[in-house]
Amino acid sequence: MNRFFYGLYAFLLGVISLVTGEIVTFVLLGFILMTLHSIHSTLKEILEVNKRGKEQEQ
Repeated sequence: MNRFFYGLYAFLLGVISLVTGEIVTFVLLGFILMTLHSIHSTLKEILEVNKRGKEQEQ
């Protein structure tokens, strides 16, 4: 997903949380989403490094 869909998803969750009164849940979901995105980025970087290392061995 690109940044537009992440923004749209966060906006929709924010509106729903304001209507239902679950502001803390929205904030915690935001932290979880940021953490998962960070983990995903790190794993992609590790994969790229491993691919480059295998290419250089051959």
